[in-house]
Amino acid sequence: MDRARHFYGHVFGWRFHAWGPPGFYMIETGSADVPAVHGSLQQRRELEPGLALRGFECTITVPDIAAAERAIVEAGGTILMPVATIPTIGHLLWFRDPEGNVAGAMQPDARPLTE
Repeated sequence: MDRARHFYGHVFGWRFHAWGPPGFYMIETGSADVPAVHGSLQQRRELEPGLALRGFECTITVPDIAAAERAIVEAGGTILMPVATIPTIGHLLWFRDPEGNVAGAMQPDARPLTE
């Protein structure tokens, strides 16, 4: 994590702040005047035995996670991790598309975050 944060910070000027579980950082880019990339950096983990995420992680925002899950399966994808709820954040699943790419789908929690 330290090496990746240093690399992306040095090359692209990204800033990181710890958020959520250990080893998870939100990426801050841009400024109030310049659009920013919304992303995160987290330690490597296995989605299932032998399937570790390498490279960039893509999570796609969807309005209805159940509908997205059905559509993934109907279109030939495979659900790797069934829907999990992250309190105050949303509902997340992981899938593999027919080409072998791994991605997530997230239905954000409509409730505002509270402090």
